[in-house]
Amino acid sequence: MTPEAQAKQLKYEHEQNMQLMEAEPVHKDPQDPFMIRTTEGANALDLETPLRCNVNWETQQMILTLPYVRSAFKLERNGQNDALPRFDVTGFSFDMMPAEQALVRLTKEAGIRVSSADGPYTSISAQDLKGEFSEVIKMIAESADIYYTYNAKDKILTLSRRVNMTLYTPHSRPIILGLMDVIRGAGITNITTNWADYSITFDADVETQKKMTELIKIFENSPTLVAYDVTVFRLYPNDPTRDIEWKEMLNAFDFGAITTAQTGVIGRVLTTTNDISVEKLRQFLGSQAQIETVSEGKFVVPNLWLARFDIGKCSQPGADPYGMSVLAKASVEKNNEIFTDVTIEVTDGQVTKFNIRNKLGENFLIIGMPNELFGVHSPKSETIIFMVPRIIRTLKTSETIKNKIK
Repeated sequence: MTPEAQAKQLKYEHEQNMQLMEAEPVHKDPQDPFMIRTTEGANALDLETPLRCNVNWETQQMILTLPYVRSAFKLERNGQNDALPRFDVTGFSFDMMPAEQALVRLTKEAGIRVSSADGPYTSISAQDLKGEFSEVIKMIAESADIYYTYNAKDKILTLSRRVNMTLYTPHSRPIILGLMDVIRGAGITNITTNWADYSITFDADVETQKKMTELIKIFENSPTLVAYDVTVFRLYPNDPTRDIEWKEMLNAFDFGAITTAQTGVIGRVLTTTNDISVEKLRQFLGSQAQIETVSEGKFVVPNLWLARFDIGKCSQPGADPYGMSVLAKASVEKNNEIFTDVTIEVTDGQVTKFNIRNKLGENFLIIGMPNELFGVHSPKSETIIFMVPRIIRTLKTSETIKNKIK
């Protein structure tokens, strides 16, 4: 066969193979469902936004008296929990046994099966337990910090460290925002808020339930709340080889406008008077850098409690919040002095921390946090946080609460 004939033969065979390949169905492996994500537009919908992300820097009321109906507080466990069989237990004892095994022994005679969702649980001991069957089960569960649910139809007792709960609050936006921030401060992020009945639903363990019960009791005494208005900026110096010259603030503002300067692990916090407002701060920085607003919003901290504000909840379009959060624990002392422990965190952990003391009417400004901490690689650029604390005094009442926040 000549070279030309060989070339034609090879071309013919190639075309035949291609036709066969096209004729055969192509079987693709199913796409990994974990690679499919909810659209960003859907995730961006947050019912808190109109309340949390609306800060009026022009008219800020430093002290707000807020009435609330005490009886509106209620913490309830969700889900069906059937009544246990009724009979007496006498002389039930066990020694250093995991709680689920103790309950298996206790319920065996009653023909009840025990299912542990997230065991094994704490090992405990008991001597000569007596009483109603349900009360003995309750004592064992509480000793091991677990919950139980009974299905009477199938005769199954299910054990778990966490249950779904709903906290009903007064119809007050500052109060429900504060409670949401406290729940997030406890590390619970999968909460659902119902703005029709002012309730918060979340999964809780025994420790969290105790904290929520304690918080409700505190509202018996008309507690003080501290509200923080927050704005977060990224600064990109006009000269990328030079830092922001913060010492120029001493010339730009009257002496005494900056009352204290404190160094943290990273960054510094300045306590300022109201002579340094957000608008004046922007004017000062505008001559040195490009200013990008990352986020602007508010959060509420009950006195002596820890609350969390996730920057991403109020982030601007296109501004990556990089998982940043501001955590604050507040204490209001005499003469309206406010002590605040502020922690800045990202997804990877804590960035910096400050203990700040200021008088009502003073603000604080956190400066000098390199943007590299927040995933932005730009020389000499930094992130700053401006916070204005305000006081909310609560007052128990039987009157209808005005549904507003300032």
